[in-house]
Amino acid sequence: MVNPGGGMPDMQAILQQAQQMQQQLVAAQEELARTEVTGSAGGGLVTATVTGGMELKSLKIDPKVVDPEDTETLADLVVAAVRDASKNAQKLTEEKLGPVTGALGGGMPDLGGFGLPGLGQ
Repeated sequence: MVNPGGGMPDMQAILQQAQQMQQQLVAAQEELARTEVTGSAGGGLVTATVTGGMELKSLKIDPKVVDPEDTETLADLVVAAVRDASKNAQKLTEEKLGPVTGALGGGMPDLGGFGLPGLGQ
């Protein structure tokens, strides 16, 4: 991306590359928002489903675990299932966005002043 005569880098090429990366990032984020992952606790007695955007979509509770005398265990299982689903969603996010955000790190100049917020941060 250096001009043939040796001078400054081609800013147009840098901006084009940054815009492409931003488009890839937006596409990956949109895909994540639609993707659902599950987590469970108690050997599958409680199952939580969340999106890659960390939105809780559903919670399934096996009737065998419902004990009116012990709601604390049920609450613990729900928390554990949601935590497991969230961990799985985070892992999916890292897998999907890692290649794109990795390319934006380290050596990428701060392009915030060029109308591309967040790319250089």
